[in-house]
Amino acid sequence: MHEPIPLAGDRGPFTRPALPGAVVVRESADEVIDAALADLFMHALACARAFGDFHLALSGGGTPMPMYRRLMYDPAYREFPWTRTHLWIVDERRVPFDDDRSNFRHIDEIIGHHSGIPREQVHPIRATEPDADAAYERLLRDTLEWREKGQDRLDYVLLGMGADAHTASLFPRSPALRPAPGGPQWVRINAGPSVTPPDRVTMTYQLINAARFIAVLATGAAKRPTIARVAAAASLSPPPIDDLPILGVRPVAGELRWYLDAEACPGS
Repeated sequence: MHEPIPLAGDRGPFTRPALPGAVVVRESADEVIDAALADLFMHALACARAFGDFHLALSGGGTPMPMYRRLMYDPAYREFPWTRTHLWIVDERRVPFDDDRSNFRHIDEIIGHHSGIPREQVHPIRATEPDADAAYERLLRDTLEWREKGQDRLDYVLLGMGADAHTASLFPRSPALRPAPGGPQWVRINAGPSVTPPDRVTMTYQLINAARFIAVLATGAAKRPTIARVAAAASLSPPPIDDLPILGVRPVAGELRWYLDAEACPGS
């Protein structure tokens, strides 16, 4: 039984949902960002010291953008190791970079242009190319192989979650939920009627679950029913990944941490 968390608000106390991994709950979305950024900052510093670089994969969408902006202007993060950071994109729509739907466009405008990260360490998905999945996988492998064996993986992956429980561009019942025979395994083109248009290029479970640290950011009352569904199904064996793709996020040798505000938590 999970004890209610006494948070102020018009819905009274909340129960920390029984999600896979650790769950961090704060009262407001701003406080959630504070908690997530503090963990990201410490993880970045530790990886830069231990390995000489930090491999960061970020998602697009409206939820994480305030977090990215805070990372740029808050003096608490002035010592973020940007010169040692490689910036990767978790998923991308198959649109040009000047399209407002491009995840890279928004991430680059906030972080790429203002952080001081070297441009050669910013890695967009060239999603309109016919071999976008294979090309991004080659780039990932070629870059990560400079690390010693066992450390050749992403250090931090930030994910969101849609109302249908999709994460990255892994939609319910979509092709990229399963390995591609003989094709790229870390990155996939995801297309078809189960994918919200336009078609996508996305990191897969294989790459995401190999990461050292996976953060899932979910805030707002609109996420509450989905959090409840995911928590109710999390203990099932096997988990219903086809219907709730977020349940496919299970790190192999890393940490999974959810960051939720009170509004996203089911009531006690």
